[in-house]
Amino acid sequence: MTIQIRSFADKDLQKLVRLLNEVHKDSYEFTPYTEESLRSWIQEAKLKILIAEENGKISGSAAYNDGHWGEEIEWLAARENLDRKTIEDELVREIEKCVKGKTVFTAIDAGSPKINEWIERGYKLEDGLCHMVAGIDGLKPLPKVPKGTIIRSLKPNEEKEFVAAVNAGFGWERVKLGVIQRWKLEFPSFNEEWIHVAEIDNKIVSVVVAKPDTKYNKFFGAKRGYLGPASTLPEFRGKNLALVLTCRAMNFLYEKGMDSAALYTSERNIPSLTLLQKLDFKIGHQWKFMRKAFSGKS
Repeated sequence: MTIQIRSFADKDLQKLVRLLNEVHKDSYEFTPYTEESLRSWIQEAKLKILIAEENGKISGSAAYNDGHWGEEIEWLAARENLDRKTIEDELVREIEKCVKGKTVFTAIDAGSPKINEWIERGYKLEDGLCHMVAGIDGLKPLPKVPKGTIIRSLKPNEEKEFVAAVNAGFGWERVKLGVIQRWKLEFPSFNEEWIHVAEIDNKIVSVVVAKPDTKYNKFFGAKRGYLGPASTLPEFRGKNLALVLTCRAMNFLYEKGMDSAALYTSERNIPSLTLLQKLDFKIGHQWKFMRKAFSGKS
């Protein structure tokens, strides 16, 4: 068996779409890629993609992304056959050459037998990510907040303040100016009223963004909303602000005709999980992060 690893070319797009759809078809809430959607993701995230070929046929692929969450192996895919692990091992060795910093990570379904394969490649198991889902069957009463707190939707001229609040709450640049316009293009019904904020002393101190879960709804014929990003300035935490804004956002989604809401949160974010449980969110799925450290890198 001779495996050739090379860089992705645009002529590979159609075959790559077929490969990813075949490999991931049984994944949690998987919605098939189209050439348009995959090309858009590749361009927006500036993915570095490798292709594995055997006898001139594409048998696998790996993608590297240096994004919001750090340097990541975005996908590793090879068709199920006797050579599958050999192909994936070779792809991982090559894609790791893209890593510029000290570590790289990937996300794996919790409980997947492939976790052991990543451990064999030198990756360590870490805490992961939870997909939280809740039904919405009516309006919820809003919890109380400190006196003087204004709960409202974002105003059209407040994007700068919104971006500053989100990034300060996360502690890094989670969003950039222009993100609201991008959301408007992605979700035609979206506008500033979907962004829920808490204001104290004329300052936005907490934010929860609601959106339609468009891709999921289209493929599964559902009516689900998505919540995020959500952020509260550190000095204003513990005041029910995130709870009341999440509740308000769920009410907003209900009034828009949606019957459920979903979001992502770290399994180590105990305050977030506790808050969400109060609003009847359940864990729909969990992923674990696998991380590898590289010695000798600056």
